[in-house]
Amino acid sequence: MASGFVLARQQRDRNDQIELSYWLSTAEGPRLVEIHGEEAVFFLRADDRDRAAELLSDLSGWRLRELALKDLSQQPVCALYCRSLALWRQSIERLQQAGIGLMEEDIRPVDRYLMERFVQAGARLIQRPDGAALKPAEYTPAFRILSIDIETTMRADRVLSVALQGPGLERVLINGQGPAEPWIESCVGERQLLERSMAVINEYDPDILIGWNVIGFDLRVLEARARACGLSLTIGRIGTGGDNKGREPQPILVDRAQNGRWFARIPGRVVLDGIDTLKGATWRFERYGLDFVAHELLGRGKAIDKVDDRGAEIQRLYAEDRLAFAHYNLEDCRLVSEIFEHAGLIEYLIERARLTGLPLDKVGGSQQAFDNLYLPALHRQGYVAPRYASGRSDLTIPGGFVMDSRPGLYRHILVLDFKSLYPSIIRTFKIDPLGLAQGLIDDAEPDDLVPGFHGAIFSRSRNLLPGIIEQLWQARDRAKAEGNAPLSQAIKIQMNACYGVLGSKICRFFDQRLSGSITLRGHQILNQTAERIEQHHGHRVIYGDTDSVFVWLGDDWPDQNTAEYGEQLAQALNAWWTQKLAQEFELDSALELQFEAHYERFLMPTMRHSDKGTKKRYAGLKRKGKGATELVFRGLESVRTDWTALAREFQRELYERIFHGRSYRELIDRTINRLQAGECDNELVYRRRLRQPLDAYIHNQPPHARAARLLETERRKQGLPPAYAIGDSVRYLITVNGPEPLELLRSPIDYQHYIDKQLLPVADSILPFIGERFETLAAPQIGLF
Repeated sequence: MASGFVLARQQRDRNDQIELSYWLSTAEGPRLVEIHGEEAVFFLRADDRDRAAELLSDLSGWRLRELALKDLSQQPVCALYCRSLALWRQSIERLQQAGIGLMEEDIRPVDRYLMERFVQAGARLIQRPDGAALKPAEYTPAFRILSIDIETTMRADRVLSVALQGPGLERVLINGQGPAEPWIESCVGERQLLERSMAVINEYDPDILIGWNVIGFDLRVLEARARACGLSLTIGRIGTGGDNKGREPQPILVDRAQNGRWFARIPGRVVLDGIDTLKGATWRFERYGLDFVAHELLGRGKAIDKVDDRGAEIQRLYAEDRLAFAHYNLEDCRLVSEIFEHAGLIEYLIERARLTGLPLDKVGGSQQAFDNLYLPALHRQGYVAPRYASGRSDLTIPGGFVMDSRPGLYRHILVLDFKSLYPSIIRTFKIDPLGLAQGLIDDAEPDDLVPGFHGAIFSRSRNLLPGIIEQLWQARDRAKAEGNAPLSQAIKIQMNACYGVLGSKICRFFDQRLSGSITLRGHQILNQTAERIEQHHGHRVIYGDTDSVFVWLGDDWPDQNTAEYGEQLAQALNAWWTQKLAQEFELDSALELQFEAHYERFLMPTMRHSDKGTKKRYAGLKRKGKGATELVFRGLESVRTDWTALAREFQRELYERIFHGRSYRELIDRTINRLQAGECDNELVYRRRLRQPLDAYIHNQPPHARAARLLETERRKQGLPPAYAIGDSVRYLITVNGPEPLELLRSPIDYQHYIDKQLLPVADSILPFIGERFETLAAPQIGLF
């Protein structure tokens, strides 16, 4: 019996039955496992059985079976089994059109097979007389990973080169004659380039292909150019050992899903895009271009540093210096490989798969992960999941708690943070879809019930989600203790997702009584915590946000052992909550308040043109170990990408000077003088994303859309393809003639705009708290020009 890691999965109809295919990464190499004879299944209420049978009477290959299962409203259900995927899809469509409610009809058989057998990632192959089967197993894979990057003409109508890089391989294949280097291969024309690229990939036989926008650009272009050359892009596996008998290589499929996201299907291989993978692992960057991310993580960027005309420079190098061109192409592959390694992305995806059963290349997937964890346990309790979003949706449910802030410039602020507040609320108050169903039945025992909100009542004894959360919680504590950061991160994301899916209509368990019982309990906990701090401990709470309270110790606080005091305060509040919940609800508290930070200086600003305090916007000088401090901004200009580099750096330096009690007037004078003298022009670029197609900006034309339209008009005149798509950032400056794109700057810069709209708002977010105003301080400098 072989064991391996589930690398890829596929389902199809073959010989009038369903074939489930799983590629395993094993110690002996890749292995294809095919499972035959499984039926696709979904559920419907038993009282709809006769009508369903009538609607499907002209079809063959299905069967209806009564089950000892119920839905969450306690109604009996039956299962409809289909021998083929085509019949499964046809049956679902026909029954839904007739208005029959279906349950779990969206779960693909290839996923259900693993889910119901608790196969998350590691699998053991069992050979039986009636065919192969998979069982859960522990297995740590050693993936073979290949980084790919292509270079094309400006219109992407011809591939100029393909770079491939991985352990033991560095190769650049060039369309045309290349330099005589062992790592460069010359190809006679584009067709040969594509043929050789496929051959090298298949010979290397990677488990995983990685790249930057690798699906939406590299593979999409390769697939299109292969078709144009009369080829099929066949870079997938065809089987192992005897499995490949009579098989032909299958071309890859590159397509766009309904949500606009590109996907690629390559038999036996996984494709991971660096941008999506970083975002999924909660890495956040100001911009997600390869050059920017590489500089942030690796301290170096692309081999061409002329950012504004990199496209033209690539074309020049191809024409004039193919050695430098090949080096540039290969370096992009290296950067992607090193980013994956530095960020631990493969390790994160492995741990996520082990934890949730999600495929390695699944983008998002919080709903599927919840299903994988919850549904098998629910079925074993005798229930099936409800129809999608069939719970209560007519209630008013608030978001996370945000307390009205008390604006001011403070000394000595403590931040106390509830560890995983929403998951701990689920654990403590037994919030759960099955628990809600059990709590609302007529014969429920009163002593077994825990009240929620909006009429929700939960069963103490019969629930699933609190136990799942507790297991995840304990696993995360172990991962932290072992220094397993990827696993810890994967668990944190999944625990938080357990709340998120319950509050979303994409979830089959959506019910506002569930999400409301979590968020409203969170509001109650934060408010009562703040009241306890003020009334019992004598400190003022100036702000609260989702799971944190900001406690003002007083400007005259002696600042001796403040961190130790913060720990003691958190422990005292935890003890109080333990006692309170035991007395009021007879519940064991999973709430855990932690001392998170001590700010020596802290600014809670006001909203612009108002004396009311802001929400989710503050700055502070955070105390770190051994007397060091860190300047922290939340929601202010210095951490917002739609503000200029000038404003962001000005804010950082201004706040730092004021927090440390140093002179700040000279900074204001110097910044204005440099700006007016043209010494800051490189810091005046705005960057804003297009949230919709450019043509959709008709009645409302914000500056970035106007700038983008100028550039697109110019590109059309030159016969070049569009520069922008939805989600792309537009770089522009404000000139005396309005916004103009950086690539097409023709008019003088409007420096007064940057004084009024960038420097003034930044300065007056803090200066009034020390009795100053920007206009007063800046007037002498502005008057000189």
